[in-house]
Amino acid sequence: MRKIDATLITQAVKAMCIDANIILPKDVRSSIDSCLKMEEYPQAKESLELITKNYEIAEREDVPICQDTGVACVFVELGQDVHVVGDITDAINEGVRQGYRDGYLRLSVVGDPLQRKNTEDNTPAMIYFDIVPGDKCKITVAPKGFGSENMSRLAMLKPSEGLSGVKSFVIQTVEQAGANPCPPIVVGVGIGGTFDKSALLAKKALMRDTDDINPNPEYAKLESELLESINALGIGPQGFGGRTTALAVKINTMATHIAGLPVAVNLNCHVARHMTKYL
Repeated sequence: MRKIDATLITQAVKAMCIDANIILPKDVRSSIDSCLKMEEYPQAKESLELITKNYEIAEREDVPICQDTGVACVFVELGQDVHVVGDITDAINEGVRQGYRDGYLRLSVVGDPLQRKNTEDNTPAMIYFDIVPGDKCKITVAPKGFGSENMSRLAMLKPSEGLSGVKSFVIQTVEQAGANPCPPIVVGVGIGGTFDKSALLAKKALMRDTDDINPNPEYAKLESELLESINALGIGPQGFGGRTTALAVKINTMATHIAGLPVAVNLNCHVARHMTKYL
Protein backbone atom coordinates (compact mmCIF):
# COMPACT_ATOMS: atom_id res chain seq x y z
CA MET A 1 0.00 0.00 0.00
CA ARG A 2 1.47 3.33 -1.10
CA LYS A 3 0.88 6.31 1.18
CA ILE A 4 0.35 9.89 -0.02
CA ASP A 5 0.21 12.70 2.49
CA ALA A 6 -2.83 14.92 2.05
CA THR A 7 -0.61 18.02 2.11
CA LEU A 8 0.84 16.95 -1.27
CA ILE A 9 -2.66 16.92 -2.71
CA THR A 10 -3.28 20.42 -1.34
CA GLN A 11 -0.07 21.69 -2.94
CA ALA A 12 -0.89 20.10 -6.30
CA VAL A 13 -4.45 21.45 -6.39
CA LYS A 14 -3.28 24.92 -5.37
CA ALA A 15 -0.73 25.05 -8.20
CA MET A 16 -3.20 23.71 -10.77
CA CYS A 17 -5.93 26.20 -9.80
CA ILE A 18 -3.52 29.04 -10.53
CA ASP A 19 -1.82 27.61 -13.61
CA ALA A 20 -5.02 26.34 -15.25
CA ASN A 21 -6.50 29.83 -15.08
CA ILE A 22 -3.43 31.39 -16.69
CA ILE A 23 -2.08 28.85 -19.20
CA LEU A 24 -4.39 27.56 -21.93
CA PRO A 25 -3.78 23.86 -22.73
CA LYS A 26 -1.69 23.15 -25.82
CA ASP A 27 -4.44 21.12 -27.49
CA VAL A 28 -6.88 24.02 -27.25
CA ARG A 29 -4.29 26.48 -28.58
CA SER A 30 -3.58 24.18 -31.50
CA SER A 31 -7.29 23.92 -32.32
CA ILE A 32 -7.71 27.71 -32.25
CA ASP A 33 -4.65 28.14 -34.47
CA SER A 34 -5.97 25.58 -36.95
CA CYS A 35 -9.37 27.28 -37.09
CA LEU A 36 -7.70 30.66 -37.62
CA LYS A 37 -5.89 29.32 -40.68
CA MET A 38 -9.13 27.97 -42.18
CA GLU A 39 -11.46 30.80 -41.23
CA GLU A 40 -12.61 32.89 -44.21
CA TYR A 41 -14.90 35.49 -42.61
CA PRO A 42 -13.02 38.74 -41.76
CA GLN A 43 -14.82 39.37 -38.45
CA ALA A 44 -14.42 35.75 -37.41
CA LYS A 45 -10.74 35.83 -38.29
CA GLU A 46 -10.26 39.02 -36.30
CA SER A 47 -12.05 37.50 -33.28
CA LEU A 48 -9.81 34.43 -33.37
CA GLU A 49 -6.75 36.67 -33.61
CA LEU A 50 -7.92 38.59 -30.52
CA ILE A 51 -8.56 35.32 -28.67
CA THR A 52 -5.03 34.20 -29.53
CA LYS A 53 -3.57 37.54 -28.43
CA ASN A 54 -5.51 37.28 -25.15
CA TYR A 55 -4.17 33.89 -24.12
CA GLU A 56 -0.63 34.90 -25.13
CA ILE A 57 -0.84 38.03 -22.94
CA ALA A 58 -2.30 36.03 -20.05
CA GLU A 59 0.64 33.65 -19.99
CA ARG A 60 3.22 36.37 -20.54
CA GLU A 61 1.82 38.72 -17.88
CA ASP A 62 0.85 35.90 -15.48
CA VAL A 63 -2.81 36.92 -15.31
CA PRO A 64 -6.06 34.95 -15.81
CA ILE A 65 -7.18 34.26 -19.37
CA CYS A 66 -10.76 35.14 -18.42
CA GLN A 67 -12.29 37.22 -15.63
CA ASP A 68 -14.56 34.28 -14.76
CA THR A 69 -12.07 32.01 -13.03
CA GLY A 70 -14.87 29.54 -12.49
CA VAL A 71 -15.97 26.90 -10.07
CA ALA A 72 -13.10 24.50 -9.37
CA CYS A 73 -14.09 21.11 -10.79
CA VAL A 74 -11.65 18.49 -9.52
CA PHE A 75 -11.52 14.97 -10.96
CA VAL A 76 -9.64 12.38 -8.91
CA GLU A 77 -8.64 8.92 -10.13
CA LEU A 78 -7.40 7.24 -6.96
CA GLY A 79 -5.53 3.95 -7.23
CA GLN A 80 -6.95 1.20 -5.05
CA ASP A 81 -3.43 0.60 -3.70
CA VAL A 82 -3.10 4.18 -2.45
CA HIS A 83 -3.79 5.33 1.09
CA VAL A 84 -4.19 9.07 1.57
CA VAL A 85 -2.92 10.12 4.99
CA GLY A 86 -5.48 12.74 5.98
CA ASP A 87 -8.86 13.80 4.61
CA ILE A 88 -8.64 13.99 0.81
CA THR A 89 -11.75 16.16 0.42
CA ASP A 90 -10.47 18.68 2.96
CA ALA A 91 -7.07 18.62 1.25
CA ILE A 92 -8.60 19.42 -2.15
CA ASN A 93 -10.73 22.25 -0.78
CA GLU A 94 -7.73 23.69 1.04
CA GLY A 95 -5.79 23.61 -2.24
CA VAL A 96 -8.61 25.49 -3.97
CA ARG A 97 -8.78 27.97 -1.11
CA GLN A 98 -5.04 28.69 -1.26
CA GLY A 99 -4.90 28.74 -5.04
CA TYR A 100 -7.69 31.25 -5.50
CA ARG A 101 -6.38 33.42 -2.65
CA ASP A 102 -2.70 33.43 -3.60
CA GLY A 103 -3.44 33.58 -7.33
CA TYR A 104 -5.76 36.59 -6.86
CA LEU A 105 -8.48 34.74 -8.76
CA ARG A 106 -12.10 35.84 -8.71
CA LEU A 107 -14.20 34.19 -5.99
CA SER A 108 -17.40 33.02 -7.65
CA VAL A 109 -18.95 30.43 -5.31
CA VAL A 110 -22.02 31.10 -3.15
CA GLY A 111 -22.65 28.77 -0.23
CA ASP A 112 -26.39 28.42 -0.75
CA PRO A 113 -28.05 28.55 -4.19
CA LEU A 114 -30.92 30.74 -2.94
CA GLN A 115 -29.39 32.84 -0.16
CA ARG A 116 -26.46 33.69 -2.49
CA LYS A 117 -23.83 34.56 0.13
CA ASN A 118 -20.30 34.27 -1.26
CA THR A 119 -18.09 31.74 0.53
CA GLU A 120 -15.17 34.13 -0.07
CA ASP A 121 -12.65 31.40 -0.88
CA ASN A 122 -14.19 29.69 -3.94
CA THR A 123 -14.93 26.52 -2.00
CA PRO A 124 -16.40 24.01 -1.95
CA ALA A 125 -14.91 22.50 -5.06
CA MET A 126 -17.00 20.19 -7.24
CA ILE A 127 -15.13 16.92 -6.62
CA TYR A 128 -15.54 13.67 -8.54
CA PHE A 129 -13.86 10.45 -7.39
CA ASP A 130 -13.10 7.29 -9.37
CA ILE A 131 -11.35 4.30 -7.80
CA VAL A 132 -9.00 2.70 -10.34
CA PRO A 133 -6.37 -0.08 -10.29
CA GLY A 134 -2.80 0.76 -9.29
CA ASP A 135 -0.90 2.92 -6.82
CA LYS A 136 -1.13 6.33 -8.48
CA CYS A 137 -3.33 9.33 -7.88
CA LYS A 138 -4.34 11.36 -10.93
CA ILE A 139 -5.85 14.79 -10.27
CA THR A 140 -7.37 17.05 -12.93
CA VAL A 141 -8.45 20.58 -12.11
CA ALA A 142 -10.88 22.21 -14.54
CA PRO A 143 -12.10 25.72 -13.61
CA LYS A 144 -15.61 25.96 -15.13
CA GLY A 145 -17.06 29.33 -16.05
CA PHE A 146 -20.81 29.73 -15.99
CA GLY A 147 -21.32 31.64 -19.23
CA SER A 148 -21.03 28.26 -20.91
CA GLU A 149 -22.31 26.14 -18.00
CA ASN A 150 -25.61 28.02 -18.03
CA MET A 151 -26.15 27.07 -21.68
CA SER A 152 -25.81 23.33 -21.02
CA ARG A 153 -28.86 21.06 -21.25
CA LEU A 154 -30.05 17.53 -20.50
CA ALA A 155 -32.86 15.54 -22.09
CA MET A 156 -34.47 12.18 -21.36
CA LEU A 157 -35.15 11.10 -24.93
CA LYS A 158 -37.29 8.16 -25.91
CA PRO A 159 -35.25 5.20 -27.22
CA SER A 160 -37.25 5.44 -30.45
CA GLU A 161 -35.71 8.88 -31.12
CA GLY A 162 -32.37 7.14 -31.59
CA LEU A 163 -29.39 8.64 -33.36
CA SER A 164 -31.35 11.36 -35.16
CA GLY A 165 -32.86 12.49 -31.85
CA VAL A 166 -29.44 12.73 -30.24
CA LYS A 167 -28.06 14.73 -33.16
CA SER A 168 -31.02 17.11 -33.15
CA PHE A 169 -30.77 17.72 -29.40
CA VAL A 170 -27.03 18.46 -29.50
CA ILE A 171 -27.32 20.83 -32.46
CA GLN A 172 -30.39 22.59 -31.02
CA THR A 173 -28.59 23.11 -27.72
CA VAL A 174 -25.69 24.85 -29.46
CA GLU A 175 -28.00 26.85 -31.74
CA GLN A 176 -30.10 28.10 -28.83
CA ALA A 177 -26.97 28.98 -26.86
CA GLY A 178 -25.80 31.25 -29.67
CA ALA A 179 -23.07 33.65 -28.59
CA ASN A 180 -23.71 33.22 -24.83
CA PRO A 181 -21.08 30.52 -24.15
CA CYS A 182 -18.32 32.59 -25.85
CA PRO A 183 -17.67 30.50 -28.98
CA PRO A 184 -15.74 28.86 -30.41
CA ILE A 185 -16.86 26.26 -27.90
CA VAL A 186 -15.99 22.71 -26.94
CA VAL A 187 -19.06 20.48 -26.81
CA GLY A 188 -19.14 17.62 -24.30
CA VAL A 189 -21.86 15.04 -24.87
CA GLY A 190 -22.90 12.27 -22.48
CA ILE A 191 -25.16 9.52 -23.79
CA GLY A 192 -26.59 6.77 -21.60
CA GLY A 193 -26.50 5.94 -17.92
CA THR A 194 -29.13 7.70 -15.81
CA PHE A 195 -30.29 11.32 -15.51
CA ASP A 196 -27.31 12.28 -13.34
CA LYS A 197 -24.76 9.96 -14.94
CA SER A 198 -25.28 11.38 -18.44
CA ALA A 199 -24.41 14.86 -17.12
CA LEU A 200 -21.20 13.55 -15.56
CA LEU A 201 -20.31 11.76 -18.80
CA ALA A 202 -20.70 15.07 -20.65
CA LYS A 203 -18.60 16.93 -18.08
CA LYS A 204 -15.84 14.33 -18.33
CA ALA A 205 -15.96 14.53 -22.13
CA LEU A 206 -14.73 18.12 -21.80
CA MET A 207 -11.56 16.80 -20.16
CA ARG A 208 -10.54 15.00 -23.35
CA ASP A 209 -7.99 16.77 -25.56
CA THR A 210 -9.56 18.53 -28.53
CA ASP A 211 -7.43 16.43 -30.92
CA ASP A 212 -8.33 13.16 -29.18
CA ILE A 213 -10.07 10.66 -31.47
CA ASN A 214 -12.84 8.52 -30.00
CA PRO A 215 -11.66 4.90 -29.86
CA ASN A 216 -15.10 3.75 -31.04
CA PRO A 217 -15.25 4.33 -34.84
CA GLU A 218 -19.01 4.95 -34.76
CA TYR A 219 -18.70 7.65 -32.14
CA ALA A 220 -15.61 9.10 -33.79
CA LYS A 221 -17.75 9.51 -36.91
CA LEU A 222 -20.60 11.03 -34.91
CA GLU A 223 -18.24 13.54 -33.27
CA SER A 224 -17.01 14.58 -36.70
CA GLU A 225 -20.53 14.86 -38.13
CA LEU A 226 -21.77 16.92 -35.19
CA LEU A 227 -18.77 19.25 -35.39
CA GLU A 228 -19.45 19.83 -39.08
CA SER A 229 -23.16 20.49 -38.47
CA ILE A 230 -22.46 22.84 -35.56
CA ASN A 231 -19.92 24.85 -37.54
CA ALA A 232 -22.44 25.08 -40.39
CA LEU A 233 -24.76 27.03 -38.05
CA GLY A 234 -22.72 30.14 -38.78
CA ILE A 235 -22.69 31.45 -35.18
CA GLY A 236 -18.93 31.87 -35.39
CA PRO A 237 -16.36 33.23 -32.90
CA GLN A 238 -18.05 35.37 -30.26
CA GLY A 239 -21.27 35.16 -32.29
CA PHE A 240 -20.07 37.41 -35.12
CA GLY A 241 -20.58 34.76 -37.79
CA GLY A 242 -18.14 32.46 -39.51
CA ARG A 243 -17.32 28.80 -39.87
CA THR A 244 -15.78 28.34 -36.39
CA THR A 245 -18.55 27.86 -33.86
CA ALA A 246 -16.96 24.84 -32.16
CA LEU A 247 -13.39 23.63 -31.77
CA ALA A 248 -14.40 20.05 -30.99
CA VAL A 249 -17.23 17.71 -30.06
CA LYS A 250 -16.43 14.93 -27.59
CA ILE A 251 -18.80 12.07 -26.73
CA ASN A 252 -18.77 9.73 -23.73
CA THR A 253 -21.25 6.86 -23.46
CA MET A 254 -22.29 4.04 -21.15
CA ALA A 255 -25.00 1.44 -20.73
CA THR A 256 -28.55 2.55 -19.94
CA HIS A 257 -32.05 1.23 -19.23
CA ILE A 258 -34.17 -0.34 -21.99
CA ALA A 259 -36.76 2.42 -21.55
CA GLY A 260 -34.43 5.41 -21.68
CA LEU A 261 -32.01 7.44 -23.76
CA PRO A 262 -30.49 10.15 -21.52
CA VAL A 263 -28.46 12.78 -23.37
CA ALA A 264 -26.55 15.64 -21.74
CA VAL A 265 -24.71 18.47 -23.48
CA ASN A 266 -22.13 20.37 -21.44
CA LEU A 267 -20.69 23.39 -23.22
CA ASN A 268 -17.31 24.98 -22.59
CA CYS A 269 -16.11 28.30 -23.92
CA HIS A 270 -12.91 28.62 -25.95
CA VAL A 271 -11.05 28.99 -22.63
CA ALA A 272 -11.33 25.23 -22.13
CA ARG A 273 -9.18 25.02 -19.00
CA HIS A 274 -7.96 21.72 -17.62
CA MET A 275 -4.69 20.64 -16.03
CA THR A 276 -3.58 17.23 -14.73
CA LYS A 277 -0.97 16.03 -12.25
CA TYR A 278 0.02 12.56 -11.09
CA LEU A 279 1.05 11.88 -7.51
